[in-house]
Amino acid sequence: MTTSCWPLYGLRITTPRLELRLPGLSLLEELAAVAGAGVHGPEEMPFSFPWSDAPPDVRTRTTFQHVLGTVAEWHPENWTLSLAVLHDGAVVGRQDLTARDFGVTGDAQTGSWLGLPHQNRGLGTEMRAAVAHLAFEGLGARTLRSSAMTDNPRSLAVSRKLGYEPDGLETVAVRGEARTLRRLRLERAAWERHRTVPVGVEGLEPCRELFGAGPG
Repeated sequence: MTTSCWPLYGLRITTPRLELRLPGLSLLEELAAVAGAGVHGPEEMPFSFPWSDAPPDVRTRTTFQHVLGTVAEWHPENWTLSLAVLHDGAVVGRQDLTARDFGVTGDAQTGSWLGLPHQNRGLGTEMRAAVAHLAFEGLGARTLRSSAMTDNPRSLAVSRKLGYEPDGLETVAVRGEARTLRRLRLERAAWERHRTVPVGVEGLEPCRELFGAGPG
């Protein structure tokens, strides 16, 4: 994809095992196929919006549409950076960074998923560390937020490793049932203390205006 109109296609975030980037059409097809193949078992529902309950072909299509929509609907005051996560050159999942009025609040939120074959290998920690670095070091964030169901120990463990602190509970309706969501908050000082994953960022400077961020 060209970067002349949309420099975010030139943004690259790397860790020892991963590369994160906004997917062009061919890579987006690969990402959508990973979603279609499944991101959790049928007895689980880790998301507050149960998009993954849809049949495989629908999951594939809606993932493709969603990521294209994040580009089409982007504004510096309200944006979602939806990144494909690559391991050994193949897409394994998606990592999002979302913010509203980031230039004023310095606050952003993360969300992510991994394809079933790629779970339980520490990749979730590495990809979250990647966007935390982008947010704090690259964009000057003040806080980073996340959330997970209280019965989702893997996601909660990732947050603990990276220094997040509990930030309250919320009751949400999922599949017609009440579920408890734990909110989590990562302050800049805690991120500094817990950062252990080496992260590199390329292609950020042309994108700063799009994020509503100040100069580097």
